[in-house]
Amino acid sequence: MDDGTATPGDAITVLASDVLRPAQRDAALRILAEAQGADGREAVSEQGRLRLRSSETARTGVTHFLEADPGTAGTVGYGQLEVPENGSANPAAELVVAPAARGRGFGRPLVDAVLAQAARAGRGYVDFWVHGGHPAARHLAERYGAELVRELRQMRRTGPQTEAVPLPDGIELRTFRPGEDDTEWLRLNALAFAHHPEQGSWTERDLADRLAEPWFDPAGFFLATRDGKPVGFHWTKVHPATATEPALGEVYVVGVDPAEQGSGLGRALTAAGLRHLTGGDESVGERGLETVLLYVDADNPAAVRVYERLGFTVHEVDLMYRAGVVRPNSR
Repeated sequence: MDDGTATPGDAITVLASDVLRPAQRDAALRILAEAQGADGREAVSEQGRLRLRSSETARTGVTHFLEADPGTAGTVGYGQLEVPENGSANPAAELVVAPAARGRGFGRPLVDAVLAQAARAGRGYVDFWVHGGHPAARHLAERYGAELVRELRQMRRTGPQTEAVPLPDGIELRTFRPGEDDTEWLRLNALAFAHHPEQGSWTERDLADRLAEPWFDPAGFFLATRDGKPVGFHWTKVHPATATEPALGEVYVVGVDPAEQGSGLGRALTAAGLRHLTGGDESVGERGLETVLLYVDADNPAAVRVYERLGFTVHEVDLMYRAGVVRPNSR
């Protein structure tokens, strides 16, 4: 589909393509910016935004969808579908309709186009993300008979991390070295997240995309090593201040080699990153941020307990709904 295919729905046109021209990409980015301004949060995940910004080149299994208003021919909707190559997970989709176009029937043709693309790929279900549990998106999921299958919690805490949690015996802590640690980190990430296809399947390109982001700071990317070999990590992130929120720190991702689990390494790494973000440890730097956020699956009670002990509480949730590719008889 290098040149795109059009799927009509109720006189609304949805273009599906694995590449976008600069003008198409910019139209989609505009919709995302408008949605963020209206909703107070990102409408598409970081991974989705990175793929959109680099959409002039194709990524295996990724399709972009642009929806046009038949009255104005302007772009009013954007969607993204990823169909994993190995079939280890269902295709996953994220959709957004421009705030000014909501409530006018643009959601269903966009969903139909995504389901049709998944059907062409021979897949039976699609997992749709509803960021922030937006009521309109939840209602649309119900219309398709979609099943709620995942709850991703955003948790936050305020105040400095003053407690230093000791590292297990034999563990040393250092920071990530771009260009030197990439291969070993990808190996460890795949090992630590073998049960989590979104995180564990990161490729060299996925890592390179993030290392090239303006927010990347190697001083906030911690590696735990045993005998020189990485066995755990805590990658932190800083979100710049916006018109509605001050700068925020993030526990971006924490991973531990399964052989080290149960040793307290995960908690020690989390605390070290928090001290870096909020203050309390000059040896790793101090960003002096008041609030830190993280994301954790609700069905991971062990991780939730660790974060609760560190002072995190639930701020908001993202929901995932699973829908079959067969169009329902009734909307």
